[in-house]
Amino acid sequence: MHRSPSRSRSRAGSASRARTRIGAGAVGTVLAGALLAVAPGPAPAPAPARTGIEWGACPEKPVPAGMRCGTLTVPLDYEGNGRGSVEGTLRIAVAKLPATAPGGKRPGSLVLNFGGPGAPGISTLAADPNAFAELNKRYDLVAFDPRGVGRSAPITCGGGAPGGGAAPTGPAAELAALSAVARRCALDSGPVLPYVGTVSVARDMDLLRQALGEDELDFLGFSYGTRLGAVYAALFPRHTGRMALDGVDTLTEPLGEQALLSAVGQQRALDNFLVWCAHRQGCVYGTNTRTAKEKVQALVTRLDAEPLTGEGGLRFTGQDVADAIGIALYSQKWWPDLADALALVERGGDPVGLMQLGGPDDPPPPREEVAGAVAVPADNAAAALVAVNCADDPDRGDAKASPAAVAQELAELQPVFLAASPIFGPRQLMTVLACYGRPAGTDFIRRIDRPAGIPRILLVGTRGDPATPYEWTEETAKRLGNTVIVDYKGDGHTAYTASRCVQGYVDHFLIDGRLPSGTRSCPAGE
Repeated sequence: MHRSPSRSRSRAGSASRARTRIGAGAVGTVLAGALLAVAPGPAPAPAPARTGIEWGACPEKPVPAGMRCGTLTVPLDYEGNGRGSVEGTLRIAVAKLPATAPGGKRPGSLVLNFGGPGAPGISTLAADPNAFAELNKRYDLVAFDPRGVGRSAPITCGGGAPGGGAAPTGPAAELAALSAVARRCALDSGPVLPYVGTVSVARDMDLLRQALGEDELDFLGFSYGTRLGAVYAALFPRHTGRMALDGVDTLTEPLGEQALLSAVGQQRALDNFLVWCAHRQGCVYGTNTRTAKEKVQALVTRLDAEPLTGEGGLRFTGQDVADAIGIALYSQKWWPDLADALALVERGGDPVGLMQLGGPDDPPPPREEVAGAVAVPADNAAAALVAVNCADDPDRGDAKASPAAVAQELAELQPVFLAASPIFGPRQLMTVLACYGRPAGTDFIRRIDRPAGIPRILLVGTRGDPATPYEWTEETAKRLGNTVIVDYKGDGHTAYTASRCVQGYVDHFLIDGRLPSGTRSCPAGE
């Protein structure tokens, strides 16, 4: 899952809070090659919004002063099944922070998406609206919980984790477990599950634009939100306004290839951390970055063979170490804590520091509920992450393949993933199984290829991004066609809140429409 740029860091109380990180939606199976992208056909016209948005009190507290909430009714199925009946609609939760100093030539609404898939937009904006204070002077900031997420018909798999982690009992048990989870998701999620996915959310977003009274959609998306923005622009180029996408996701790679490049990106970020640590007094791995990488790998191998016992008697394995490191690499602000935690486990055999590292997909802190609010299942974020990623990709493994054949496939891929990263490769390799047992997704996103009529779009890529590698910024720029890249030379996932230079480019473009041509560069730390 992708971290929201505005969420404050939370801390996990135990290793059970650590989850599989699926870089940029790397779930699904391996395809033997990328499909050739072609121009997508015209999208079906969305049904008109059934109602406007009646703004009122928000269904959770606390929220920032002035925040108002409401719901937007949208079709369940944009292809026509059930359209026109009450049963064929669902309600999307929406929130708005009115502009603090409106004025100028283009006041209006700025829609935000903070990543995921599976991250609720409303509670994320409510947690840290000050991150967007400059934009909020001119814009009404609008956030929403995408369908299947948060308070918008949330999906659930009965509380279980729907990911594809390593299974010690072998491929047969793993595939059976994945199929069982898919069936449980279908039973527990209600009618929305077959209709989640970015294409449907983009169509919901166009109805939101209409309900807000905007001729064009101005949009700021982070991480997965960049996929959503790109799909919206491909579907509705004439209604796309000023769009900035930070932490750019891939649009075209098969999911297995995404998993491989995610391992590369995570390893690159770890290498950057170890260089930083080598220049820090007291780094547990000393000043030799080559041997430092070997020592981290040895720690993972050692704890996989002989796990430590942490808080509450929980076993802490080498893969838990890799997960904890992957968490901390999302922001350079977390590196000192990671260095201290690694020193604690290396010198004293105590995993508590790693166990307490907060994660980008940790749930927000408990909030006071308003009576009658939609209850959000505890596993909603994890269930939505897999469901949306699988809905967005047409690739699947052979559902009739024997467990032995699947095991052989993984064995053949293992050396490639280990070469990409001996630390993160094994976990990323296992994510190629996550969509087994689920229907194939849309091929629309795969076919996006320089859509006609889109306005210029601002893309922000970070060189040391562990979740959305910089290569995806360049790839998406080619697929969209009419783009400008801001190349941030720093580390961490997304750059808007990490770099004043990046923030300046984004704010000037969104507020004033100023967008320089060509690729622009922002140095690390500025």
